[in-house]
Amino acid sequence: QVQLQESGPGLVAPSQTLSLTCTVSGVSITTRWHAWSWLRQPPEKGLEWMGVIGDDGRTWYSPSLKSRTSISYDTSKNQFSLQLSSVTPEDTAVYYCRAIRWPLQHWGQGTQVTVSS
Repeated sequence: QVQLQESGPGLVAPSQTLSLTCTVSGVSITTRWHAWSWLRQPPEKGLEWMGVIGDDGRTWYSPSLKSRTSISYDTSKNQFSLQLSSVTPEDTAVYYCRAIRWPLQHWGQGTQVTVSS
């Protein structure tokens, strides 16, 4: 059974870098045909796709976030990570990690991140 769990600080100061990790169990992150994504949902707004890393390590990012976003993975820990730089209060959201092996999806439970001084 594939399970994902987000972790990271719940509070980040403005202008700093937000760093989150998604720990994966039940499948290796390098297993073919899998893609590993980060999404977020700000308060009272819809879900926003941020970016994805494939099983081969290639990445794609949302054009609106590309300049500030980096996604990577650590095969030794079976984790993938998100870094979002130069955060502002508008980056306050619940952040989710997701695994896709079409047509199946698995989601983490989400983690609240607040950007505030």
